[in-house]
Amino acid sequence: MLKILIPTIMLFPTTWLVPKQWLWTTTTAQSLIVAALSLTWFKWSSEAGWTSLNLHLATDQLSTPLLVLTCWLLPLMIIASQNHISTEPINRQRTYISLLISLQTFLIMAFGATEIIMFYIMFEATLIPTLIIITRWGNQTERLNAGTYFLFYTLAGSLPLLVALLITQKNTGTLSMMTMYYTQPLGFTTWADNIWWLGCLMAFLVKMPLYGVHLWLPKAHVEAPIAGSMVLAAVLLKLGGYGMMRIVMMLDPLTKQLAYPFIILALWGIIMTGSICLRQTDLKSLIAYSSVSHMGLVAGGILIQTPWGFTGAIILMIAHGLVSSSLFCLANTNYERTHSRTLLLARGLQTILPLMATWWFIANLANLALPPLPNLMGELTIITSMFNWSYPTIIITGLGTLITAGYSLYMFLMTQRGPTTTHTISLTPSHTREHLLMVLHIIPVLLLIVKPELLWGWCA
Repeated sequence: MLKILIPTIMLFPTTWLVPKQWLWTTTTAQSLIVAALSLTWFKWSSEAGWTSLNLHLATDQLSTPLLVLTCWLLPLMIIASQNHISTEPINRQRTYISLLISLQTFLIMAFGATEIIMFYIMFEATLIPTLIIITRWGNQTERLNAGTYFLFYTLAGSLPLLVALLITQKNTGTLSMMTMYYTQPLGFTTWADNIWWLGCLMAFLVKMPLYGVHLWLPKAHVEAPIAGSMVLAAVLLKLGGYGMMRIVMMLDPLTKQLAYPFIILALWGIIMTGSICLRQTDLKSLIAYSSVSHMGLVAGGILIQTPWGFTGAIILMIAHGLVSSSLFCLANTNYERTHSRTLLLARGLQTILPLMATWWFIANLANLALPPLPNLMGELTIITSMFNWSYPTIIITGLGTLITAGYSLYMFLMTQRGPTTTHTISLTPSHTREHLLMVLHIIPVLLLIVKPELLWGWCA
């Protein structure tokens, strides 16, 4: 674990000591080396499931894909931000990159933590760099409003979690993920136990986000700069799913009764947010709402607590992380040229930037879960396990899939097809940097088709 964590921390002195003309090149190269090294985590040799083990940090089949995704994303965020941040004063550039590195450091320690309290502290620590990125580098004046929403939604959800964890520590004597599942099940008898159950899960449901507590997400996405949107969509939402999978094992037998309203909300959210996507005019807002829809499926898969549900949730989380991050990058390339996120004002770009239209096409097909991409594998696994759990769910999940296909195609047609608008003149051609960024997003998605067992998690 430290083989990755120490090089990540050493990116801080690199960022502040390197000459300014080499800043972006050096940090990108070093973070790419760290990302390549992180692939060694996929080599599992342990019978017990936990590897790279020390007193506080370890990896297992559930956290490894998320850890690798975290490391993979840092170089991509640096590449994506280069165009609009490199015009700023050099100290602000260094601060921006340092915030991205600190975010990666916290996320590695969150996903690698073996104690739930350490996971909780790192879960909260990710708030600080994200909040600074949104409020300081956001585009519009609403960025402070978006930052406030983001902060208070997350804090309101996670403070009950701290109390619930302290109660658990008092009752079981341990919060170690390795031993917690083997302790005596707690005897649940009173109403207070129901509140404790809700306290344990609420922070993660807000972070995912569950439909109903999702209002912070579109605001944060729309106001954040490109790196903020990428890390929010790709990794920070996955903290919620990961935390739920870790803690829901401990909450039996209560989950069987208490999960119903949340499963209903998650499934209803798939339909509602999909319908909202169909009438969006703002490109980033559309992609943000589609994330809520996909995460609703993940929440349903986790809450029914079957091996297939868990497997589908991990696969969909990783696939969605890469695909929605690539969609935000594409939206950003449009924005840098047209200076507008409105769908109607940027149509017909296929004739001007044909290769970029190809990336749009692939990313949209991945988003609507085209076979044989891992998105489809994750969705089918969750839909099958939910159908097995309760037959009527097939109506909602099937309808959700149809709506997803509808808004994905709508997004592609509105941005790429049709006649080019008259004000779209003298656009700068696409850069090699942007194509490299898209390749680094889409190649892993395609490679995961070949070896999907990397994502199967505990159920492999």
